[in-house]
Amino acid sequence: MSSTTQPAPLTMEPQPEQVVVISHSPLFYWWPVWAVGFLMAGLTYWYGLQVAFVPPGTLAERGKQVEGFDGPRDVLVAPAGQPLPAAATDPEDPKQPRLRMAASNDLGIIWALVLCLVIVVTNIPLRGMWSFMAIMAVIFAAILLSVLRLWDPILRAIRVIDIHITGVSYLSISLFLFVVWLVTVLVFDRMVYMIFSRGQLRMRIAVSQGETVFDTRGIVVERHRDDLFRHWLLGFGSGDLTVRTGGANSQQLELPNVLGIGRKLALIHTMLQEREVVRGSR
Repeated sequence: MSSTTQPAPLTMEPQPEQVVVISHSPLFYWWPVWAVGFLMAGLTYWYGLQVAFVPPGTLAERGKQVEGFDGPRDVLVAPAGQPLPAAATDPEDPKQPRLRMAASNDLGIIWALVLCLVIVVTNIPLRGMWSFMAIMAVIFAAILLSVLRLWDPILRAIRVIDIHITGVSYLSISLFLFVVWLVTVLVFDRMVYMIFSRGQLRMRIAVSQGETVFDTRGIVVERHRDDLFRHWLLGFGSGDLTVRTGGANSQQLELPNVLGIGRKLALIHTMLQEREVVRGSR
């Protein structure tokens, strides 16, 4: 006696009733600035040294005998008639070293480079593989020079650039950017959107504007050409969306900086095709 096994029925993945497309501000791509800033703050507190404020002309001397201290000590000698800055609590006491800073330029160079690159790529369109490779080459060269500890000799030869930032400065700037970034991404960006449903498109293109409703009949949804550095490296597969409405008064609507645009575009096209199939079967 033999038995036949019936094939299991194919189950299609249920399609969502609507697709929400959110337009993010260019500030979304600034996450490397505060992320690297937090990293530099941690490295500065871990490896950095305390900073002393001294008047111009102060000399550093090694192995000097100081009254009241055993053995030779390294000291800072202020110029005659120019005392060290006074403490805030007692003008008679000198201000003691408190802030921490890395002795090398490496941390400051890397953070400044990240800041400058983010400003450039979020404001200037850089499309094509050559622009992407050029920026990656700059980043690789900067990291390589830091690993080989060559930034300080190079900057000493130039004698113009010197980037030292205290740990509390890294932390303060990064914390401010992170809070602004978080509020913008989670609150304000969600007020600019498109919601595609079967037969209807609802959208708001500005925070202060009301919602506008369009029929999806004859609508065309397109994805712009990607900026490799901004959309893929900083945006994790984001992209810019263009929607052209149908009818006699056709409009072109722009929605930049959409996260996960590939999957959302596929869902939108499936939803629009299902509408056309339903209309054709009637």
